[in-house]
Amino acid sequence: MKKKQTFPEQKQKLPGNEHMMNPEPEIIRENYIGSGKLKGKTAFITGGDSGIGRSVAVHFAREGANIAIVYLKENKDALDTKVMVEKEGQQCLLISGDLKDEKFCQTAIKKCHSTFKNINIIVNNAAVQFPKNELEKITASQLQKTFETNIYPYFYITKAALPYLEKGDSIINTTSVTAFRGSEHLADYASTKGAIVSFTRSLSTMLAKKQIRVNGVAPGPIWTPLIVASFEKLSDFGKDNPMERAGQPSEVGPAYVFLACEDSSYITGQFIHINGGELVGG
Repeated sequence: MKKKQTFPEQKQKLPGNEHMMNPEPEIIRENYIGSGKLKGKTAFITGGDSGIGRSVAVHFAREGANIAIVYLKENKDALDTKVMVEKEGQQCLLISGDLKDEKFCQTAIKKCHSTFKNINIIVNNAAVQFPKNELEKITASQLQKTFETNIYPYFYITKAALPYLEKGDSIINTTSVTAFRGSEHLADYASTKGAIVSFTRSLSTMLAKKQIRVNGVAPGPIWTPLIVASFEKLSDFGKDNPMERAGQPSEVGPAYVFLACEDSSYITGQFIHINGGELVGG
């Protein structure tokens, strides 16, 4: 029987610094073989410096795509991701800034297009969460920051990117299992993730005639720096699903590859649920 995965308490809780996590997240499986599914494509990924975003970047690179990563200020993590992408033989553009600023989002998209001359895949992924067990403890400033970080940039980035997207291109939005079943300690976060679901479905219909596909991924408990930065108790993280363990970024990245490439050409407005077996609607 396979030994259950355990997560000791972390000595340093930061939104990045994956090398300091114990155990370190698995970004891509050693036996993952790329087959050129994204050759010649350019992917623009928010929150691509660590966690799921990093895994998506490396998987896309192994499939032949050049990568642009947007991150706030985690320079060390972003540089580590850049090294991983370049090791796959692809280019990686790092763009640091605040996604809550619409003008920055517009500038970031233009910089990506100026560098690579095309944009084919948008991955809206950056997010924050601040657990609170009581609604009264969610301040107005926290609510504003959560919404301005988790959903506003999805509009800003997508709107800025649309002039560059063409038939066959893809938009992939990261939501969460909490969007479908709620969360008693992440009410504001779950609300933003629910908004992402509605945004994805609305946009998919809006862009269907242009044959630009819009889908989403809804991860459950995945071992990332965001989790370490958010929660005090980690030893039982992910054990309340049928698989009784947390997932690794390496188990999420391939879903984005599928939604980004031609294999999913007849899929739009849909979500892939990667949550260890928790049954949710939608």
